Amino acid sequence: MNSPISTLLDKAVAGERLTPTEGLQLMQCRDLAALGRAADEVTRRLHPESFRTYNIDRNVNYTNICSAVCDFCAFFRSPKDPEGYILERDTLLEKIRETVELGGDQILLQGGMHPGLPITWYEQLLADIKYHFPQVNVHGFSPPEIHALTKVAKLPLEEILTRLKAAGLGSLPGGGAEILVDRVRKEITRGKCLTDDWLNVMRVWHQMGGRSTATMMFGHVETLEERVEHLERLRQLQDETGGFTAFICWTFQPDNTDMADIAPSGAFEYLRTQAVSRLYLNNFVNIQSSWVTQGQKIGQIAMLYGANDMGSLMIEENVVAEAGTVHHLSLDQIRQSIRDLGYIPRQRNVFYELIDEPETASEPLAVS
Repeated sequence: MNSPISTLLDKAVAGERLTPTEGLQLMQCRDLAALGRAADEVTRRLHPESFRTYNIDRNVNYTNICSAVCDFCAFFRSPKDPEGYILERDTLLEKIRETVELGGDQILLQGGMHPGLPITWYEQLLADIKYHFPQVNVHGFSPPEIHALTKVAKLPLEEILTRLKAAGLGSLPGGGAEILVDRVRKEITRGKCLTDDWLNVMRVWHQMGGRSTATMMFGHVETLEERVEHLERLRQLQDETGGFTAFICWTFQPDNTDMADIAPSGAFEYLRTQAVSRLYLNNFVNIQSSWVTQGQKIGQIAMLYGANDMGSLMIEENVVAEAGTVHHLSLDQIRQSIRDLGYIPRQRNVFYELIDEPETASEPLAVS
């Protein structure tokens, strides 16, 4: 006779939608191998192809000055802090040039919520990037940044997004989501948008035809029920708009933050949460591994726990690094990690379109 957990896993593998109560049951499950097998079956159903993907981009933080105070963030500086910066334009463009030379087609452009930069500054920034690098997609400005800009500019959200898109914004990253539950957000942040505002930035962007990613940072003050609530809110918005291209989750990195007393979550918790996310988010096509926080081996294993994408080469990363977690992988290491699982590595863009030439040498077939 099937156990209750086996019944739920069979339901998810068959493509049926789990309820929040069922999602919580899986989030509490200690049988990591069973969760991983089920998540991998879902991934194979959605991605029967013989390849797995990665992309090449660079996280360019245009400023670390932020009007919000987030207890989990070691990167931000207050507006009057002498360590605060706004990246010089020539420096920023040079970073993009280096990315292009390494085969990248995108930059992840994020910063703090600077209280003194007008929307015209952002428009000029995007225009400069598109003038010099028209082929590069700007995956930029998380929902909290956009929401904060509506307050600085005193303009409606729709106008802000319309103007940024016209200036060259290509897609929105899912940063600043943390946990999309107001109890959690109020406990760990001050001066940052709450759940409905985060979701509404994404909603309006999707309604304009834009695409974005969705994220979750877990392993701090949230409960397992709140992790599931986060997934449920994302799933509901995806039902409504279909605008999310992928989901990425990672564990809170406590070092050098005001929450350093919280013990970091380990590989078990990361793999369990990602596997449950794959089973729960039945309307998301893509799940990214987070080797940036987990390292190469767990990042690779995550490809057997629901992920179909190895994430980014991440030429530069500053936010997680400030919290004391620094993992570096070369392009060859990323590609070999995929090959070692029996798949062909393929480079994609943020829209999950393949942008490389398939390898012509004898390649291993996908594992059966």
